[in-house]
Amino acid sequence: MKTISCMNIAPELLYSYGAEDKHYRKGEFIYREGDQALYYYQIIKGKIKQNNYNEEGKEFIQNILGGEQSFGDPMLFLDKFYVMNAVSLTDVDLIRLSGKKFLELLRKNPKISLEMNACLSQRLYFNAIMLQAMSSPNPLLRLKGLLDYLKSYHDDNCDHSFHVELTRQQIANLTGLRVETVIRTLKKMEEQGIVRIENRKILY
Repeated sequence: MKTISCMNIAPELLYSYGAEDKHYRKGEFIYREGDQALYYYQIIKGKIKQNNYNEEGKEFIQNILGGEQSFGDPMLFLDKFYVMNAVSLTDVDLIRLSGKKFLELLRKNPKISLEMNACLSQRLYFNAIMLQAMSSPNPLLRLKGLLDYLKSYHDDNCDHSFHVELTRQQIANLTGLRVETVIRTLKKMEEQGIVRIENRKILY
């Protein structure tokens, strides 16, 4: 499987266009669903989740991102509102650049613009693969689709080398399954040699 080489712009270049450092404590909103898209964000340290809630208040996690990954940029190209929240899962240090300056940076640096287009295309490709897996009534296929998607963001694709840094509850929220179903399915996947579980850590 090809790894997603998500865009990571050199911090020095971002600062030269007026970027600023931002710190968020665990549980803080970076932006909320419905807010106007105003910034490009790049993670220096920590993890964030992108989520939304249905009418009953059930959480659906759309993505979890960590160090040297970026987010918030797709809506800048469309000048639209955010369609999900971004919330810090840990204390997070970010670089934030205004959307106007971000687009100026891309216009003046065509190589970075092309790399950004390639990254967005790969995101769409793997999102389509994950959505196909999520439509399956088979929980094992749903979990495998999620794990394939998460592993695609990492360089090392060797068997059982990827540590899934998600709780069982987060996996349930990502796949729309019950926590009990996730636990049973992971056990079945371990028996089939698809995953390895060591000290409750999932290795894929």
